[in-house]
Amino acid sequence: MDTKLEGILKAATMGDGLENADIRFLLGLKKKEHLNALFSAARHLRRQFSGNKIFLYGFLYISTYCRNNCNFCYYRRSNGESVRYRKNKAEIVSAARELAQSGVHLIDLTMGEDPELLKRKGEGYDWIVDVVESVKAATGLPVMISPGLVSEDILVRLADAGVTWYACYQETHSRKLFERLRPGQNYDDRLTVKVVAHAQGILIEEGLLGGVGESSDDITDSIDTMRCLEADQIRIMNFVPQSGTPMADWSAADPFRELVVTAVMRLVFPERLIPASLDVDGLAGLRKRLDAGANVITSLVPPGQGLAGVAQSSLDIEDGNRTAGSVMHILGERGLCAASVEEYLAWINNRRQALGTVDSSRRSAC
Repeated sequence: MDTKLEGILKAATMGDGLENADIRFLLGLKKKEHLNALFSAARHLRRQFSGNKIFLYGFLYISTYCRNNCNFCYYRRSNGESVRYRKNKAEIVSAARELAQSGVHLIDLTMGEDPELLKRKGEGYDWIVDVVESVKAATGLPVMISPGLVSEDILVRLADAGVTWYACYQETHSRKLFERLRPGQNYDDRLTVKVVAHAQGILIEEGLLGGVGESSDDITDSIDTMRCLEADQIRIMNFVPQSGTPMADWSAADPFRELVVTAVMRLVFPERLIPASLDVDGLAGLRKRLDAGANVITSLVPPGQGLAGVAQSSLDIEDGNRTAGSVMHILGERGLCAASVEEYLAWINNRRQALGTVDSSRRSAC
């Protein structure tokens, strides 16, 4: 093995951390034996901190209406090809209950920045708070909410309603690339809202979109920003070109690149949650994402509820291949198994305790 690579992997597995130069080096690996060593180190760290347990996330896209016009998103405001719906509370609770009964550990409530709810100001958020409280009461599970950019007073209300997680992806931490992906949106506002969520005791997920023109330096900067934010769950998900958008003819992202970044994230964040999403390649892509060090399976969607995905709006959903049961044999093949709800709650409690020792001024300076 390359001497430099051996030193970096040894430092990571010994808990010594990685410098940005180390991250760039790992992102530049090309030889199969070197990449295999990277993936092996990522799995080693996952075993060290997570054992053989994998967490499962149920995913409910509750509204596909959005006021934003992101160039990469199928649900962008001006896309006339996008299927639109707005689920009511009864439908959401029913789907959440089905997910809970299937064995997931968290209910992820995702939506666009729905203009109908936003124009009603506080009343629109009354509905969101009511949905969160109803889902928690029906399932007894933690809830993640992804309502886009919200104000501090709304985050306080969500925290009071019992929200455990807030996801508001930056997609990139290159300001130039951010402007191209999210025209008309404010980079700093979107970054700061995650710091504010942490201050309310809400755990945060930060996401990176792969294959949209980012460089290795951009990825390194993103990982460094995630480290600065003390993000509790981090992820990369490859971009899938969407019809009816300005990036519809964009070249498909390199699928292997996503795996390399996932493994590097595991080395940088050995104890954090890193998802393997079913939303890009469906069930067929799960094995390789687990092999890269992921310890969460996301985007489990119940069939028969008329729900959509994000990158792939319908992939594997109605044929039942996005359920908790459908992933169990793959976990078994990899010597892995689903964790218990109690183990997931323990992870959350431990993470919150660890955050109590972090200097909040450092996060606010990211």
